[in-house]
Amino acid sequence: MMNDVTKILIVDDSKDQCRMINDYLTTIADLEVVGIAHSGKEALSFIEATHIDLVLLDIIMPDVDGISVLESIQAIDKKRRPKVIVLSAIADDNIKNKMISLGASLYLIKPVPLNVLVDRIALIAKHVNILPTLTTIDASTIKPSGDLETHVTNVIHEVGIPAHIKGYQYLRDAIMKVIDNTSMIDNVTKQLYPSVARSFGTTPTRVERAIRHAIEVAWDRGDTEILNKFFGYTINHGKGKPTNSEFIAMISDKLRLTLKAQ
Repeated sequence: MMNDVTKILIVDDSKDQCRMINDYLTTIADLEVVGIAHSGKEALSFIEATHIDLVLLDIIMPDVDGISVLESIQAIDKKRRPKVIVLSAIADDNIKNKMISLGASLYLIKPVPLNVLVDRIALIAKHVNILPTLTTIDASTIKPSGDLETHVTNVIHEVGIPAHIKGYQYLRDAIMKVIDNTSMIDNVTKQLYPSVARSFGTTPTRVERAIRHAIEVAWDRGDTEILNKFFGYTINHGKGKPTNSEFIAMISDKLRLTLKAQ
């Protein structure tokens, strides 16, 4: 049973997102933000040490992702177990269903109007049954069937990278390597590019340049709407084209979570 004041933990690796939600919620009576976590590990430590009524949970985060956080929350005694609203840029029925099956009360697609978020928090705090559905944003076209290479290939085609350029093969291999070993994205120059280069008998410099060219081709073709369909608000058009590592990280995180939710 929630108290009269609903104590909330915001979990998102975006400091701007956390700040925006926190600033709005602090203006609402009967809602109290008692903590902000920027990683899954930090969130679990906070939940273990502090009484929380409700967690606003992102999915893609460093170290422990949102799926694992929700799994850990379900292991908490029911008397202390907080309710969870998932706030994600991923519009994917497969992942949504996974989160709901793990106990999330609601799955909302970012960006969520803050007044709508407050309404949903109020409903959950009052124990009103609401249907856990996606918003009207289209779900991802990625399907749960098929192997990893097929998933990666489908996404690369979707974003408009032609198969005949070298960067296509390098990018596909890089994404698959990062999905298999997420630490590679933290050391792109010294680890990821050399690994891809060895696979194709070329140099890390050529790999980097070819992937950069592939991303520029996709971006200049006007397929940013497709990218937004996969990744929602996470792409900032004002910043221009994503870096190689940003592009690879976004796609690999999306696919890793999609496959994990199967």
